[in-house]
Amino acid sequence: MSASPFDREAVEDFLYAEAELLDAWRLEQWQALFTDDGRYEVAPVGMTDAETLDPSRVLFLVADDRTRIAQRCIRLMKKSAHAEYPRSRTRHVVANIRIERAQDDILTSANFIIYRVRREEVMRYMGRVLHRLRSVDGALRIVSKRACLDLESLKPQGTVSIIL
Repeated sequence: MSASPFDREAVEDFLYAEAELLDAWRLEQWQALFTDDGRYEVAPVGMTDAETLDPSRVLFLVADDRTRIAQRCIRLMKKSAHAEYPRSRTRHVVANIRIERAQDDILTSANFIIYRVRREEVMRYMGRVLHRLRSVDGALRIVSKRACLDLESLKPQGTVSIIL
């Protein structure tokens, strides 16, 4: 008997597999996880209500629709992407995964910490990530992903050139 895409184990495995794709810089496969109307967002730092902010009213660090997600992945894979060439080494750690069902979708929240190593410097990004997942043709897909950083500013990181 196969597990439903709504089973806790299947959802956790999906989130761990997503993290592995990002760490391996398999961005083409990562972007394929999104639905056609998928969104990837990184909320502004220092906001206590980052989980509920509206990107049409507040300037987000990243507010990508499906087309921009694809463009971001293509751009990051090019040697001309100076912020990520040579590529950073990253480790996405996902923990405290919480799951609830909302009609046909699955809402998840999880804590994350991402270690990024580039040019002998180690940077840490930490926060909470919210996913809205949907079963499409029997496989989980990302309808939206919002990263909410628990940072007061982007110092010393300076930017978010990796995918959180």
